[in-house]
Amino acid sequence: MRKHARDSFFVAGEGVLEFDHDGRPGTRQPLAGEELRRFRFSRLGPRGPLLDEETRIALAEAMTAAGDQPDGTVPAGFTYLGQFVDHDLTMDRTEAQLGTDVTLDELLQGRSPALDLDSLYGRGPQDRHDRVFYSADGVSLKAGTTSATDFPDKRVNVELEGFDLPRAGGTEGTRADRRKPLIPDLRNDENLAVAQTHLAFIRFHNRVVEELALKGLTGQRLFTAARAEVIRHYQWLLRTDFLPRIVDPEIVKDVFASGRRFFEAPGRGKGRSGQPPTMPLEFAVATYRLGHSMIRGGYQWNRVFNDDGPGGLSTLLQLFTFSGVAGNFEPGSGLPELDDPNSGTVDTLPTNWIADFRRLYDFREAGRPDLTPPPGRGNVTKRIDTLLVDPLAQLPAGTFGGRGTEIPPIHRNLAYRNLTRANMVRLATGQQMAKLLGVRPLTAKEIIDGNGGAALPGLSVEQRDAVAANTPLWFYVLREAEFNGGLLGAVGGRITAEVFHRAMESSRTSIVRDPSWRPTLGPDLRTFRMTDLLLFAFEGKADLLNPLGD
Repeated sequence: MRKHARDSFFVAGEGVLEFDHDGRPGTRQPLAGEELRRFRFSRLGPRGPLLDEETRIALAEAMTAAGDQPDGTVPAGFTYLGQFVDHDLTMDRTEAQLGTDVTLDELLQGRSPALDLDSLYGRGPQDRHDRVFYSADGVSLKAGTTSATDFPDKRVNVELEGFDLPRAGGTEGTRADRRKPLIPDLRNDENLAVAQTHLAFIRFHNRVVEELALKGLTGQRLFTAARAEVIRHYQWLLRTDFLPRIVDPEIVKDVFASGRRFFEAPGRGKGRSGQPPTMPLEFAVATYRLGHSMIRGGYQWNRVFNDDGPGGLSTLLQLFTFSGVAGNFEPGSGLPELDDPNSGTVDTLPTNWIADFRRLYDFREAGRPDLTPPPGRGNVTKRIDTLLVDPLAQLPAGTFGGRGTEIPPIHRNLAYRNLTRANMVRLATGQQMAKLLGVRPLTAKEIIDGNGGAALPGLSVEQRDAVAANTPLWFYVLREAEFNGGLLGAVGGRITAEVFHRAMESSRTSIVRDPSWRPTLGPDLRTFRMTDLLLFAFEGKADLLNPLGD
């Protein structure tokens, strides 16, 4: 699982759903061993009807039309925390284990969706494949060093250790091979914002290691204790800080207080304790793709790259450019250069592109007004709705594993890719899921007119009727959010919250199964937010959270 667009899905009870070169789906019985080794999906709802190609193209173009998408109120860093979480949920850490050096229990755990940070830890420092992610002590995670640069001044003409992901380096292979990050999930280097988020988690783990080492723990005992501490605090911030910002808080409260009612609920077979979880297609292919609508077209990134900085506002394309997987760390690169794995002249992040975390999160929430960026230089997400910023209509090929191939222009459109993937797996419609969950469906007028989201006049009457009658689930949950203050509602919110609950429950380290646990690294025993994680990871120091200064 190294890229977003899967070529096949192992769907429990159906078999392996695969697609030919023209995107036509077919189902086959799994081969010997696949039931153990494949990442398992499931269907929460029924199969849905197909939406024709022309309508999908028209709807995608409407969702990515140039214009002013309304801002939300959530600090922009949560967009990329959400992407980091997605990769944790869908990381398959058994994919490289083709021999016999893994137990059945490890197989079942390793390819199941769980909020256990396997995208950070892989299979641990004792694994012969994954020890490359760890320092010589076998406990701390590696971090990388930036490249000195001369733009715009001498302050960035220095290499800074610990502010880039660790990278392969060397002289062999393509430039892309040398830029390859030494982390379990390469998707966490698809754009600079998620890469810097991953780096923050590396630093958080290493700080927890330092604290526990003071208590006398060493070696494998130290690593195990640190990983458990990190995972519990991570789950707590997702439950109390992240989810209520994207899902109606009343839904989150109900799910975590009363339990799941629909997805692998207790008493429904798959929800029984000890049974490996699955991931519903409705979540993976639709509801949790809400983050695509939160992405901004430009960011006040740091003192160099902002509205009045010498480098100007950071564009979304630049966030792809200054990554190792989708980009080449080369200023001024466009799609032809980014698609070339041999483009670029440096192999680590230039120092002038280090994140200023004060611009991505609001540290006033944590009682640190001294960590406020200059006026007007903070970033909030775009509102969760049916509009995507238009740069998402032109994705670099590296974001979907397409480097070195001929790509039809519409295939670079993220909305088209989402709608087509859902079509290929015959995903349930929004109306079908509303019926299953027992909630009022959106009316045809609400779906077509929306509430400040995508306008659909470019669709023909027949196309609008088709979308209104059988609304693609991804579009439906985003339309639903438009009528719910920019929060996922009765359909999208319920599915998302229940999957998070199940993913925490199924983790070997779980705050759901240990409800008495409380965080110890925040301001009190009930509070641990993303800002608290960053403060701990960067020692509460402004020159570490923002090393380039103002």
